[in-house]
Amino acid sequence: MKMTFRWYGESDPVTLDKIRQIPCVSGVVTAVYSVPVGEVWRSEDIDALKRQVNKAGLEMEVIESVPVHEDIKLGKGDYKRYIENYKENIRRLAAAGVKCICYNFMPVFDWTRSRLNQPLADGSNALAYYKADVDKMDPAKISLPGWDASYSPSEMGELIKEYKEIGEEGLWKNLEYFIKEIMPVAASCDVNMAIHPDDPPWSVFGLPRIITNDRFLALYDDVHHGLTLCSGSLGCIKSNDYTAMVKKYGGMGRIHFAHIRNVKILDDGSFEESAHMSDCGSLDIVEILKAYYEVGFKGYLRPDHGRMIWGETGKPGYGLYDRALGAMYMAGIWETLEKAGFDKMHR
Repeated sequence: MKMTFRWYGESDPVTLDKIRQIPCVSGVVTAVYSVPVGEVWRSEDIDALKRQVNKAGLEMEVIESVPVHEDIKLGKGDYKRYIENYKENIRRLAAAGVKCICYNFMPVFDWTRSRLNQPLADGSNALAYYKADVDKMDPAKISLPGWDASYSPSEMGELIKEYKEIGEEGLWKNLEYFIKEIMPVAASCDVNMAIHPDDPPWSVFGLPRIITNDRFLALYDDVHHGLTLCSGSLGCIKSNDYTAMVKKYGGMGRIHFAHIRNVKILDDGSFEESAHMSDCGSLDIVEILKAYYEVGFKGYLRPDHGRMIWGETGKPGYGLYDRALGAMYMAGIWETLEKAGFDKMHR
């Protein structure tokens, strides 16, 4: 397992020199953020980014993310050109030593939350998803960090209408076409493609959400075709046995990237993000890491969204302090498993 940390580039208040001071972190997860979605990243920009990361004493082996253009998801317009551009980005990132690319196929919106700074009992604040709040939102008039802000309200409304018209099966069809196009390139470059599950994994604003079950892995039979398994996404449904998912998909060698955070699931199915420790939320982080250890996980892991603590301000979910605590908490569990020979005891 390699512990990594999300870094949003020069504009990120969490700087590389600060990340370097977290003892267990070997590299950052980042991207070239200046290129419009769907276009080719310049090799010079990729190389410059890698030099900057390496100069700080860190690795750049994971890119999160290479966004998928809406035309590809909808199977319209310039989707074929955008797919060719996507293939070229895989090639260029591979040439720079990138070994894993995280991406998603969520319609219009990336992760969705209703509150960005919900106060918690301990005085910190965190991201939260309250169903009653979401039901009152107008999706054409809201924005969250990380979303594509280039659409006007009318354009957003039209996009939502198009997705509702193609439905889940139409989205599956377009995803399958995309996967069958890019995966031969990724396999030839030895790059693991790791799709992120829908967050949350249910329909939001009436849009189809499909990365919630086993159907995705059946689209292409190659180990490079895999998952970014996210505990905060798939783990926010009480009926999901997340530890069993780690054992199943990890045993298949299909988890290339692990996002781990804890969530407190509420009675109505809403949830609040919490500190990483098991007792702070609804997920047993120790059992989750045991499962990763048992399957011999060799991929990349990062602490996912953190609370804002100790008066810190910044990008919601992506402050330094709580994510650093989460990284060290998980590294401590992993070291204990290694030194106790946990896998040998349970064979």
